[in-house]
Amino acid sequence: TVIKNAVNFIKESNSITLDINNLPLNDKQTYELLMRADTDGVFQLESDGMKDIMKNLKPDRIEDVIALIALYRPGPMKMVPEFISRKQGKTKISYELPELEAILKETYGIILYQEQVMQIASVIGNYSMAEADTLRKVMSKKKSTEMDKEKPKFLDGAKKHKINENKARKIWEQMETFAEYGFNKSHSTAYAMISYQTAYLKAHYPVAFMA
Repeated sequence: TVIKNAVNFIKESNSITLDINNLPLNDKQTYELLMRADTDGVFQLESDGMKDIMKNLKPDRIEDVIALIALYRPGPMKMVPEFISRKQGKTKISYELPELEAILKETYGIILYQEQVMQIASVIGNYSMAEADTLRKVMSKKKSTEMDKEKPKFLDGAKKHKINENKARKIWEQMETFAEYGFNKSHSTAYAMISYQTAYLKAHYPVAFMA
């Protein structure tokens, strides 16, 4: 409703028809607003805790906004300092296997999303995507007995891909740790788009947005 009203206000007062669903996702002014945490009224990004994180993280791309929403929950909050350190180049980003870079690059080498677990299970553990989705469900529900059943299957699949067993075990451990805080990227992305739209409106049309 806020977005719709702001868009209508902009059309009436400025004679500008804004296509809110096709905004440029690389808008400098919007990210500058986020970096200085001028986010009162911005969807999902207006709490004091979120503002502190944004000032330190300095989000400069939509992937950072998506990650912020996934991180700002009780479990993954402990990952925030490491996430910020990696983004700013203070902590070296490394991958157990080269195949993981394409999957984890956007989150600076940290497993953050359930979809990433599915991709790792497929690429490393030789899972079909349907099997990977089952693993995702098991992990998200923290069913330790079912996870114990999945481990040999994952290691066996890694063996078929000629992946060193120690490395495969390490990756499995990282995935198990992820089970504590994994989030659904598709959900976080839908939220982040509304966050971005409201931030864009505030950055470019503050009167219409605040009104």
